[in-house]
Amino acid sequence: MLIKATDLSEPEVVSLLELHHGEMEKFSPPGTCHVLDLSGLKSPDIDVYAAWDGDTLLAIGALKQHEGFGEIKSMRAHPEARGTGAGRAMLTHLVDRAREFGFGSVKLETGSGELFEAALGLYRAFGFKPCGSFAGYEPGEFNQLFAYQL
Repeated sequence: MLIKATDLSEPEVVSLLELHHGEMEKFSPPGTCHVLDLSGLKSPDIDVYAAWDGDTLLAIGALKQHEGFGEIKSMRAHPEARGTGAGRAMLTHLVDRAREFGFGSVKLETGSGELFEAALGLYRAFGFKPCGSFAGYEPGEFNQLFAYQL
């Protein structure tokens, strides 16, 4: 597996991001979805990465830079790569990048329900803990906030 930065031009990356965006919109109650579309990920404060096995895309993930912490955005394993460790490898890569940037923590916002259970299990197993509000996000019935101290 090779994880490298992407400029979001690869059709496989665009397709997986579109799938991710569509599912987040569909399975999130109105006003609770904070997923970024392709144009939102093309921000100078966001680095996007893709995990590949040769020509096969396994996972994507992004790290948004804030003052003092990094935020994980758009992390998603390809449906055919679930259970392969690609998600954990991407999460490890994003945390390592945040450490390289000198951040004190990594934070993320995610949802609740069946669609989110695999990701929640991964975050908890990695050591992410529930946290309070950050970057305009508020915890709620659907929205969950997590932090990992570096």
